[in-house]
Amino acid sequence: MQRERTDWTGVAFGITFACLVAFQQFKLPPVLPGMIAAYGWDRTLAGGFMAVYALAGLAFSLPIGRAMQRRGILGLLFAALAFFILGNFLTLAFPEAGLVVLLARGLEGIAFAIGAIAGPALASRSATRRDLGFVTGLMAAWIPIGQLFATGLALVLASWQMLWLAGAGATVLLGLWALALRRHDAFATPGASERAQGRISPRQRSELIAAASIFLLWSMQYFAYMTWLPQYLVEVMGLDNMGATAAYALPVAVLLGFNILTGFLLGAGVPLAALLLSALLSQAAVWWLIPYCQSIGAGTALLVLYGIGAGVTPTCLFALPGAIMGRAGAPTAFGFIMTGRNIGVFLGPILLAEATKLLGGWSVAWPLFGSTTLAATAVAVVLVLMLRMSRSAPA
Repeated sequence: MQRERTDWTGVAFGITFACLVAFQQFKLPPVLPGMIAAYGWDRTLAGGFMAVYALAGLAFSLPIGRAMQRRGILGLLFAALAFFILGNFLTLAFPEAGLVVLLARGLEGIAFAIGAIAGPALASRSATRRDLGFVTGLMAAWIPIGQLFATGLALVLASWQMLWLAGAGATVLLGLWALALRRHDAFATPGASERAQGRISPRQRSELIAAASIFLLWSMQYFAYMTWLPQYLVEVMGLDNMGATAAYALPVAVLLGFNILTGFLLGAGVPLAALLLSALLSQAAVWWLIPYCQSIGAGTALLVLYGIGAGVTPTCLFALPGAIMGRAGAPTAFGFIMTGRNIGVFLGPILLAEATKLLGGWSVAWPLFGSTTLAATAVAVVLVLMLRMSRSAPA
């Protein structure tokens, strides 16, 4: 049954939960250069602090999606908040112990896997068809919103420890909000009809695997870029830590605006396929152009162009579960695409760290991730053809 009015409380909570989990993941990159200098972490281990989030998501996203489809979201939500608190305080207590920090980030990663499915599922199923495009734009914006909050706080707070304490405080506040809303419709246990709607046909499974593959390839290059951009700006462009953090925020701010704009465009009827393919091609072009754009002006232009493509792409990707399933908000469908995303997040930062160590510089990144993004474009073409064939097939 289609919703008659958008439940904006459910939308707001879902988006806020997702933004919190993004903040928890991305509180690390803005302070990573200083923490590497202070604690002597190996660069590959430091890349693992981001990648372990993805490893946890890879292990748990599909089971989490199925559990939410059967039993609802609230219990898993409180488990996620507890994992965040524990992970935050482990890092605060033992920052010099790299393996303990890795464990702490792993606990946070399990919490992230829950929020990355629960947040978008809550928001999308709380929206009417009329408002779904705008809500999808907000759903895609959870990563850049979390990044911007983390980056902004890193610029104004005195230490990384204060940043971690801010994350713990925000987690407690969200838990109090969840307690207040525990009997809200958004948290109701799914009924038999809703559980049945979450079942996936063989055709839908193939389409979701293709969508997950796009998210995998796109996330590889995006999270490699966003994890190591501050370090690149310090080592190659000669910026200090403050300047690198500010430059890091530029593409994030741009992509946030294009998340919302793309949501409006989808709601206005602009074809999903055209938006997705053009955005992927633009990001591939950025990677191949980097060696020829080493001046401040050209580099800034590439940061903006990258931000535009990085804003359009995830909005389209978060719209794919609804396009494939014929209804929004199925946790099982989000479990598929988040599994693909998590594989990419796991591989990207470590792959770039190892490539720069083995080959002695950053130049390997351009062909490596330019090719990766072109591969994502090719898979997107295949998915578009699959969707057109399935929609034109007789019922």
